[in-house]
Amino acid sequence: MMMLSSCRNGLLRTFSLHHHSAPTTAAAAYTTTLQDIATNHKPGIAKVVLKKGKTQLFRDGSPMVYSGAVDRIIGRPPPKTGDIVLVADGTEKPIGWGLYNSVSMFCVRLMQLEEEAARDPSSALDMGRLLETRIGAAIDLRKALGLPSAHTNAYRLVNSEGDRLSGLIVDVFGELAVIASSAAWVEKYRQEIESYISRINEIKHIKWRPSADILKEEGLELTDLGNSIASPAPQTVKVMENGISYSISLEGQKTGFYADQRENRKFLSSISEGQNVLDICCYSGGFALNAAVGGATNIIGVDSSLPALELAKENVLLNNLDPGRISFIREDASAFMKGAASRHESWDLVILDPPKLAPNKKALQSASGMYRNLNSLAIQITKRGGLLMTCSCSGAMTQSGTFLRTIQASAYYIFVVFRQDSITHKFLFNTITQAAAAMAGKKLTVLRQAGAACDHPIDPSYPEGTYLSNILLRVL
Repeated sequence: MMMLSSCRNGLLRTFSLHHHSAPTTAAAAYTTTLQDIATNHKPGIAKVVLKKGKTQLFRDGSPMVYSGAVDRIIGRPPPKTGDIVLVADGTEKPIGWGLYNSVSMFCVRLMQLEEEAARDPSSALDMGRLLETRIGAAIDLRKALGLPSAHTNAYRLVNSEGDRLSGLIVDVFGELAVIASSAAWVEKYRQEIESYISRINEIKHIKWRPSADILKEEGLELTDLGNSIASPAPQTVKVMENGISYSISLEGQKTGFYADQRENRKFLSSISEGQNVLDICCYSGGFALNAAVGGATNIIGVDSSLPALELAKENVLLNNLDPGRISFIREDASAFMKGAASRHESWDLVILDPPKLAPNKKALQSASGMYRNLNSLAIQITKRGGLLMTCSCSGAMTQSGTFLRTIQASAYYIFVVFRQDSITHKFLFNTITQAAAAMAGKKLTVLRQAGAACDHPIDPSYPEGTYLSNILLRVL
């Protein structure tokens, strides 16, 4: 009996195995820990068999099994989204197990390889136990990194693939945990995840934040999502980072706060003394506040969002900073910089952190132009010998690898922070930087390159998880 099971980007063959059928010659020739456990598992577990030549990538640890790598699916009934499945090589020998999705371009998110299951079978094919183990390991890692501390209680607790839980992000803000879901399996195990997070001593509230657009690609609509077992969360919360207090909105961008920028903000503070600072797209004032604490003479923050600027002004008061030394303006970033350039205004240190301009590869060409124009303007209003911190949160831009060179066509001393949603390829970043510098009639030198804070681990088997680059440039 043969059935068809659809996976995004194609049809995958699904074969049923009758209970009394003799095993294939290949399957009879070996036994593995996962195969042994699966044999006794109720209900039965389907097997996703990879195409010839596709196995090594996943043996090496890449967690995302894309539909094009799958040859066939063995099992009856065929697996449903969220089901545990074995992932096997062409001989049907399991190399690991993961969670299936019948709609997504990623058919399986691998959770554990055969070698790990052989060393410690306690979590094999048991998602509840694996969640408990992996979240526990994430907690231990943050403690080893000194988080939380007396000076910082805003940090990332679980970083998706970096903590081997692809599709799950957990940010902690004091007594609140914000759980960001971007995979169907995360929604299926919502109550278990909330239960494990709620056991953390300092956590009193949990906010569940599904990524609706991504989950739609996973085959879920918001109406399909389950109910929370957590207590209601407040709409705003106060946190501390490196001794600076912030009021953050849980209805704001991402999970509410960019904890990944913590070490970059601290670095910015260390180079701000005596500087006139301009923070473009300042959001709730993170870089501007650090500049003020670092001794900047004057700071201006610019953003088009009134709610963000209201938070920024509140944060100035929270930290007892002189409102005469730090101010905020509501205006479009390009319009403000064009106006400043026409008035021949310039700053010692400029930060440029625009929203995502290239949500996908199709938007890359137009986004490259926007990045180039924004950076050219930013370079024009940076004094010769000054600093520019420029940022991008576009993974598609990062992957194309020409950003820095495009900016090179624009500045003198530029501190670039490039936030990515995917793999870092510095070629595109370099191209944009160079082009922007040329447009502004200036030259750049690179002084510093960094990434996200250490509580955002990256799995080297999944470089697409690298989403933040940080480059300090000098404008000449």
